[in-house]
Amino acid sequence: MTLHTESGHSVFSQDAPKGHDLQPSQSQAQTTSERDAATAEPQGDSCATQPQLMGICTQGAAALPLSKNALKRIRRQQEWEEGRDDRRKRRKEKRQGRRQRLREERKSAVANGAHTAKISPTKVASTTVPMAVLVDCDFDAYMTDKEHTSLAGQVTRCYSDNRNARYGAHLWIAGWTGKIRHRFQSVLGNQHQHWKGVGFVEGDFLACAEAARAQMRDSQGGPMIKSLQRSLDHDASAACVKDDDSSRSQAEAQSQLNEAFSDVVYLTSESPYTLQRLEPHTCYVVGGLVDRNREKGLCYRRARERGIRTAKLPIGQFMVMHSRQVLATNHVVEIMLKWLECGDWAEAFLAVIPKRKGGKLIGDESPSQESGDAGIPMETWPKDGAQCNEDK
Repeated sequence: MTLHTESGHSVFSQDAPKGHDLQPSQSQAQTTSERDAATAEPQGDSCATQPQLMGICTQGAAALPLSKNALKRIRRQQEWEEGRDDRRKRRKEKRQGRRQRLREERKSAVANGAHTAKISPTKVASTTVPMAVLVDCDFDAYMTDKEHTSLAGQVTRCYSDNRNARYGAHLWIAGWTGKIRHRFQSVLGNQHQHWKGVGFVEGDFLACAEAARAQMRDSQGGPMIKSLQRSLDHDASAACVKDDDSSRSQAEAQSQLNEAFSDVVYLTSESPYTLQRLEPHTCYVVGGLVDRNREKGLCYRRARERGIRTAKLPIGQFMVMHSRQVLATNHVVEIMLKWLECGDWAEAFLAVIPKRKGGKLIGDESPSQESGDAGIPMETWPKDGAQCNEDK
C-alpha cells in the first residue's frame, strides 16, 4: 500500500485486480452500429446539423453513426459545460446578496438595541475525537449515473457536516475509484483536494479501516469526550444488543468473526444487532449506496462475508416512522455526529431525520399510532429528561 498526499488529505492506493475489458468485441460493435443506423438520421444530415458534437462526424470511413438519443446526451453535456461560467457567476452573486442581507439585518438589530453577541454568536471550534467514520463507495456496478450524482452530493454533505460538527470524527472514503472519483475530478472540479482532515483509499473498507486505525493511534487521534468516555465505563459487549429474532441472532453468532477487525462495525438496517452507543477507537462503516432499495441486504452480506460486525441505528427503540427506516448516507453520519455532541439517540434522531419521514418519539405519537407499535418493549423507550441529564 502506498501513500500519496495532496492538499491536506491522504490517498491510499492498493494493487488493484485487473479490470474487465470495457472495449466491445468487433461483432458486438458491428451489431450495435447496424441497430443504431436503422434509427439514426442519415450520416450526412448529422454532419451538416451537428458540426460541434464532440467531433462525431468526421471525413473518415471509420466514423460510426450515433443514434438520436446519443446525440441528445452529448448535446446536453456540452450545454452543461458551456454554462459552467454562468452558474459560477450566479452562485457568486447569490452569496454576495446573502451577505449583504445579513449585514443589513445586523445593522437594523443593533439600531434597535440588540446585543452584538446575540446577533453574531461566536462559532465553537470543531474537535476531532478518536472515532472514525468510513463511507464505503465501492458500489459502482449497482448504481445508475443519476444515483452516482446523488452519492457525490451525499459524500460532500458528509464532509461538510463533519467539518462543522461540535465533535467531528476521522472521516475516510473507501473505494475511491471509478465513477465517484471521476465525477469529483471532472464535473466537481477536484473540490475534494481542498478538503481537510479526510482520507481517500482506493481499496475496500478493510484497507480503509487499517489506515483509519493507524491515524487514531497517533497524536492526531483526538481527546476523549464525555459521551465516548461513558462507553469505556460500560461493558464493551453491550455496545451492540441482539434483537428478539433469535434465529437471525444465532445464525450470525455462529459465523466466525474476523478478530483482526474487531474494531470495525458496518452499519446496515438488515443487521440483527442494534447499536446502543458509539465506542472510541472504533471504525463505523456507512454504505455509500444509492439504489432506491433495489439491492436490499447488499451491505449486510458484504460485511458478513468478511467477518465484520454489523449493527443498525436504534431508530425503532426511540421513534415511530411513517416510512422505511433506511436513511441517506449523510443522514447516518450526521446522526452519529449529533450523538457525540449530546449522547442521546432520541435528540439526535429528532434533529437529523427529515420531517417528510414523519418520525415521532415513542410516547409522543397519537393513540392510533401507539396501537400499531404495541410490540415495542417498554424497556427500550427513551429515558426521561432528568435521567439523561444525570447521565451527562
